[in-house]
Amino acid sequence: MKLHKPLAVTMVAVVLGLPLLAQAEGDWKRGRVYYRMVCTACHVEKAGASIAPSTKTKAEWAAYMTADKHAKGKDSVKYYVSKKYRDSIKATNKAAEKYADVPEAELLEDVKAFVNHGAKDSDNPAGCS
Repeated sequence: MKLHKPLAVTMVAVVLGLPLLAQAEGDWKRGRVYYRMVCTACHVEKAGASIAPSTKTKAEWAAYMTADKHAKGKDSVKYYVSKKYRDSIKATNKAAEKYADVPEAELLEDVKAFVNHGAKDSDNPAGCS
């Protein structure tokens, strides 16, 4: 009976921990709002075209976010979810204003969740509209 007790305790810990893992993945719906209103708006204005989540696979998005290189390495992806950046555009961007107080790491996880949710190989490939 003593051999089963550690297994049972481990299983209970895993089951109780699953909701915490789900929360750590980010809010893809909030990420969608931010991505579409901030990222897409900037890409259309400065690069001439939007970049839909469905242009990359989940693995490609993960590699891009991990590399943290934006604009062919000229700057950081993290900068575009930073409070500094949001403050600089909040007068003209409602999403930046709405999410002005969201912690940077949390907002970055939300954007990651959205691009993962809408990636080319996901169940819901997403455009930018």
